[in-house]
Amino acid sequence: MYRNSAGRPGVVLAAAAAAQFAVALDMSVVNVALPAIRTALGFAPLDLSWVVHAYALTFGGFLLLGGRACDLYGRRRMFVLGLTVFGLCSLAGGLAREPWQLIAARAGQGLGAAAAAPAALALLTTTFPEGPPRVRALGVWSAVNAAGGALGVLAGGLLTEYAGWRWVMLVNLPVVAAALGPALAGMPGGRPPVQRERLDAPGAALATGGVGLLVLGVVRTDTLGWGSPVTWATLAAAAVLLAAFVIAETRVTSPLLRPGLLRSRWVAGANVLVFLAAAGQFAAFYFVSLYMQQVLGMGAAATGTAFLPFSLGLVAGTVVATRITASRTPRASLVPGALLAAAGLAWFALISPDGSFLADVLGPSLVTSVGAGLVLAPVAAAATTGVAPREAGMAGGLMNSSRQLGGCIGLAALATLAAHHTGTDPGPAALNDGYALGLAIAAAVFVVAAAVAIAVLPRRRAVTPVPRSTDPAEHQREGTPS
Repeated sequence: MYRNSAGRPGVVLAAAAAAQFAVALDMSVVNVALPAIRTALGFAPLDLSWVVHAYALTFGGFLLLGGRACDLYGRRRMFVLGLTVFGLCSLAGGLAREPWQLIAARAGQGLGAAAAAPAALALLTTTFPEGPPRVRALGVWSAVNAAGGALGVLAGGLLTEYAGWRWVMLVNLPVVAAALGPALAGMPGGRPPVQRERLDAPGAALATGGVGLLVLGVVRTDTLGWGSPVTWATLAAAAVLLAAFVIAETRVTSPLLRPGLLRSRWVAGANVLVFLAAAGQFAAFYFVSLYMQQVLGMGAAATGTAFLPFSLGLVAGTVVATRITASRTPRASLVPGALLAAAGLAWFALISPDGSFLADVLGPSLVTSVGAGLVLAPVAAAATTGVAPREAGMAGGLMNSSRQLGGCIGLAALATLAAHHTGTDPGPAALNDGYALGLAIAAAVFVVAAAVAIAVLPRRRAVTPVPRSTDPAEHQREGTPS
């Protein structure tokens, strides 16, 4: 057992799981409440999307910085700081009286989440040794993460209809308290894992600016379109900054993202997989939600309730994946999981404008969600396989960045294709055809993910590198066996 968690691994797991639940919940709980928010605060139609975009922009843009800060300044410290910022901004959003106040609160939530999410993953990977103990811990973390995203739709619908839109923000407060309680009371503190390295400030500026512009360019395609000069100028600027970031990271002694980390087939393959899986999963949530509301005519609360089987399937998939991965490599669960999710989405693509929840949603929801659960749990284990504890935050920030970018880019691209296929006809039949196309392409994305798992991921587990220091005291601070 790692010394930095002696007697307290359950505390670390509880705090990390609660924090990840809050972050995942917040990414989906607001969407269903957008019409009520527009009416209550008087949002202009084109400004309403910033309630979602502000969170995506700061969360995606600051994840690499947040992950590296965990390694340099202490994982517990960044975990508590990130959650505190997230909770305070949730309170501010729930009390907002003007549109700009809510947008600012959402941006603050994203900033707090960018520190808390990689810190939670880093705490798990440095507390639980590689192998079955870590797989089980990451299985719980993944199940809670999956449940938070799916239950966000349910909670958003119920809270909006029966309690008011402000509660989609205020609901985060008890979840944050549940995470901060164990963190403050029983989570081991310790000194920062790396004492002699400085934050790569130029790299942080380039990465944050590049990823932020990339997210901005993609998410604004809902109003500007992919052919807009503004869109292309934003994406070009993002490409320049990210290229400069890659070059800069090869020339510094303490990089924000060590290039050698991506030479690991586990790390590189898992990040491609999580990018593709997020693209397919986010699209599934989006199209199925719209199908139920705009084609089947279901209300917000009914739509949220209809996602409950999806949530249960995700949890069931992660439980099965944890058992598989505990005795075999993550690849053994990733490949069948991606193919099962693809089959479920292909079934979803058969939706009909004259359909129903039982005929068109329930069966595909269960198949897709179980497959996605089989992917979510092992991909976290794969992304941290062979990663030294001193770079746990770096790996966590990278994986969360891949997930966020995959979700943003995949959803924007598939939504555009679906809209073009639908054309200007707002009728149920035309909308149904557009959503069916988006779901079919999402199925193809998961097939590609399965191919990546087969071609890239090794058949054997990697060995965690030995930390650079040979000082046993530093091993104790890092959480590695001495």
